[in-house]
Amino acid sequence: SRRHKLYREELNLTSPAAPVPLRPEASWLQFHLGISRDGLYPRSSPVVNRLLRDMQEFPTISADYSQDEKALLGACDCSQIVKPSGVHLKLVLRFQDFGKAMFKPMRQKREEETPEDFFYFVDFQRHNAEIAAFHLDRILDFRRVPPTVGRWINVTREILEVTKNEVLQSVFFVSPASNVCFFAKCPYMCKTEYAVCGNPHLLEGSLSAFLPSLNLAPRLSIPNPWIRSYSFDGKEEWEVNPLYCNTVREIYPYSNGNRLLNIVDMAIFDFLIGNMDRHHYEMFTKFGDDGFLLHLDNARGFGRHSHDETSILAPLSQCCIIKRTTLLRLQLLAEPEYRLSDMMRESLLQDPLAPVLTEPHLLALDRRLQLILEAVRKCIDTYGEATVVANDTTQPQAPASDRAKLDT
Repeated sequence: SRRHKLYREELNLTSPAAPVPLRPEASWLQFHLGISRDGLYPRSSPVVNRLLRDMQEFPTISADYSQDEKALLGACDCSQIVKPSGVHLKLVLRFQDFGKAMFKPMRQKREEETPEDFFYFVDFQRHNAEIAAFHLDRILDFRRVPPTVGRWINVTREILEVTKNEVLQSVFFVSPASNVCFFAKCPYMCKTEYAVCGNPHLLEGSLSAFLPSLNLAPRLSIPNPWIRSYSFDGKEEWEVNPLYCNTVREIYPYSNGNRLLNIVDMAIFDFLIGNMDRHHYEMFTKFGDDGFLLHLDNARGFGRHSHDETSILAPLSQCCIIKRTTLLRLQLLAEPEYRLSDMMRESLLQDPLAPVLTEPHLLALDRRLQLILEAVRKCIDTYGEATVVANDTTQPQAPASDRAKLDT
């Protein structure tokens, strides 16, 4: 079929001498086929649970640096990179059935808080934050974070012995404590002092399922209108101008449609996890201007449970607009029988690395949820519910042609 041919070309598996079967029931393929304009997967999707299990259990068949880290080294086509980074050590692990996941190793213990003097752009990145962000995103019914699961990786057998990348092979070493360690090759923060080590071989980390390749399902990377300054003393306009949203509303595509509402959704999500590092967002081009925003790269969340960074809520507090479906879900999660911390605690118990979050982080979710609802109440008191709460509950059914199938 054409879809199979595209996959073979994308993975350089076109040689007739070594055909590789593509099973239609493979969880990675079924996950990709389930992407629609409503989210990355349908509600209660059995495919997601199967995909999480496969990422947890399947043996790795290869390991390599991620494409954005290769871009920093000048080793790949940078035009194919959505958002180069490289500060955080991450690897691409491949599995059978063309499965591919991003592995982020443990860099910070769960009970450690980010120091108060750390700027958000030099903060640690946490594997457990990626896992918790997926569960929170699903509880909020956003379904915009790729499926993510925790796993213990044998860094010798499942990375070093299966990689063909000589650069990656060269950064492995044995520490004085006889633990196997490795580090990233990149222009900054990538040296032996920043290595991660097994104990002696096992290392816990997160695995996030890859989205369809950019060739098969193109995406746009767009600067966040509420981007922060990435300098030690700079300020962006939104940080000093309380009327900043008036300017944003005059700019396409925030002047109409759902884009601004989706930005508010993203700000609510980031406030709950404490993520200040949302400088860009991504969208599938197929779904047009009103498509959902992908909530990627959440490893800088859940750093400080003792501090609520209310500036993250600027899109909500300055624009005073929110989707009705989002507000109803938040109000439900504030009810005692559906308390957000309880829902998260129960959901995270399903992960192999449970407990994923400490109790103070779980309780911080309830506190931050109340702050969000208070911000909405202030907006309603000022402008009225009809102006603040956008009715998105009667949107028409998306036509079948809008599904993100790989054969289109």
